[in-house]
Amino acid sequence: MTSPAEILPGVIFYSYLSAERKEKVAFWNHHTLILQVSGQFTLETATQKISMTGGEMLLIGRNQLGTLTKTPGPVGHYETIVISLQEDLLRRIVLEEKLEAKQKYIGPPNMLIPPNEFLRGYFQSIVPYARSSGAAMTDEMGILKVKEGVKLLLLALPGLVNFLFDFSQPYKIDLERFMLHNYHFNVPVEKFAQLTGRSLAAFKRDFLKTFGVPPRQWLQDKRLTEAKYRLENKHEKPSAIYLDLGFESLSHFSHSFKKKYGMAPSALNDGHPILP
Repeated sequence: MTSPAEILPGVIFYSYLSAERKEKVAFWNHHTLILQVSGQFTLETATQKISMTGGEMLLIGRNQLGTLTKTPGPVGHYETIVISLQEDLLRRIVLEEKLEAKQKYIGPPNMLIPPNEFLRGYFQSIVPYARSSGAAMTDEMGILKVKEGVKLLLLALPGLVNFLFDFSQPYKIDLERFMLHNYHFNVPVEKFAQLTGRSLAAFKRDFLKTFGVPPRQWLQDKRLTEAKYRLENKHEKPSAIYLDLGFESLSHFSHSFKKKYGMAPSALNDGHPILP
């Protein structure tokens, strides 16, 4: 079985692993509901770090960057069921159920769902489809399952109506603060623009005004400066930090570092300081 396997293409997924895997960058276009069947799931964003184990549920807000760590249990595997609450379907639910957001949601962007027997039973009804690679689930059944999940969420936490059904575009947020918290994520400049509520042209214009240099140049310099600090002061290995700082490969990191500082990053681990 491939992992993740699609139970309903683009909407319901089943993830199964027998060894730990860290996915450096994940981007959620849509609100996402996750049940941890077994093992441990850890989500880390610029503002939150949340872990959950078997039987727990997490709701992730849309338009976010984060890091995922998936860890199998000591005597079992890692299993999750993931449901993407896509905007088109949420809009259909609004029309069918005559729902609407009452006010702007101001809570945390990601939240553990309190224990709920109805939701747990709901997810358990999906597990047989997951373990059979979804062969028995039709598109119609899958959509009904997603709608059922949303209704059970609202039954458990009525205040989520403001979270799920706010369809406004991301407002223009503080660019400097956002970039200083998220520069280490290896995503295209276009994605940074979207997440700050700007067109690409507006993002580049505001970025130049804020930082004095173009985005790609600033990102490279910021990542390399942080790398130098961690190598010199925390004595970390190049192989342990290059992914954390948004570099695609160790060779790319080493080449960029040497070009900026005149020596390979491994030289700092050997006690050779970079002269000012």
